[in-house]
Amino acid sequence: MSVSTETSTETSTDPGTAPDPDTNPDPGTAPDVTRARLAAVDAAGAAAVGREGRPSGPVLRALTLRALLAELTGALARGGVRAPLARLVRGAGRLLLGLLTRTGAVLLLLALWEVAPRAGLVDPTFLPPLHQVVDAWWGLFRSGELGEHTRASLTRSGTGFGLAVLVAVPLGLLIGWYRRLADALTPLLEVFRNTAALALLPVFVLLLGIGETSKIAIVLYACAWPILLNTVSAVRTVDPTLLRLARSMDLSTPQVFRKVILPASLPTVFTGIRLSGGVAILVLVAAEMVGAKAGLGYLVNSSQFNFAIPQMYAAILTVSVIGVAFNQLLLAVERRLTAWRPETGRP
Repeated sequence: MSVSTETSTETSTDPGTAPDPDTNPDPGTAPDVTRARLAAVDAAGAAAVGREGRPSGPVLRALTLRALLAELTGALARGGVRAPLARLVRGAGRLLLGLLTRTGAVLLLLALWEVAPRAGLVDPTFLPPLHQVVDAWWGLFRSGELGEHTRASLTRSGTGFGLAVLVAVPLGLLIGWYRRLADALTPLLEVFRNTAALALLPVFVLLLGIGETSKIAIVLYACAWPILLNTVSAVRTVDPTLLRLARSMDLSTPQVFRKVILPASLPTVFTGIRLSGGVAILVLVAAEMVGAKAGLGYLVNSSQFNFAIPQMYAAILTVSVIGVAFNQLLLAVERRLTAWRPETGRP
């Protein structure tokens, strides 16, 4: 502790030494509380210096904190508190403007939905105001009916979608890589991919019955094509330079798939997966309108049949919200798995 006292005395009595702005802050620059904290950090640092004159880990952290406090104090002294507040206000304004830009069209549609029936622009019998639809949605939610139908739809669509990913991605990788396999399967694939999934719904019902299997199968069939076609296209458009480098390194075919083809194809493959996510909900809702006793499609159909129009729109809104949420979830997974890809700027 004597070393700290002598050093402080020499610094204060030597006329040729300029005062340290950190240890001797200007009273008009730093607040008293900040000066006291900096002095405490200096004392702790001087006391904790080892015999060899090198500070330990805690001392380094204290000195770093001291430097940050000094920098913040100087910035506030030069620009005052107005500059940070102005930056905060500008940042909040930009955030609010971006939020309004992204949600403005949706808010305008919802406002028009509420106003148009009230103003007599449309018949409120067939398009009730938005607040009536919200009340109907809340009633379905409180009764548990909405949760039951939502669980049934999510189970079917999730199962069919997951099976489509497990089947279509490996098959697309093989078709895109092996030319002979592509030549053999392309005519058959062209026939089935141009056949609408809902047109085959009676066939699935006849072959698999009217239960859960036929509904999962129709979702699987509809979701497989976007994933399969995007995967084939992704493999065929891999940079040839990467493939030549892989061959020059004597990588085996499984290693080429794992280290080159799959990472390079992932963005395009996920585009197909996201497209299939929306298809899974849409096709299932249509399939649930035929021979189902639960599900959002069944709820829409039964509400329309019983002329419970607000409940019908509540079910439709639920389908829309699920589709948007599912797409955002897939987008988040895609960003996580393709974090290495540089982001493309937009004007």
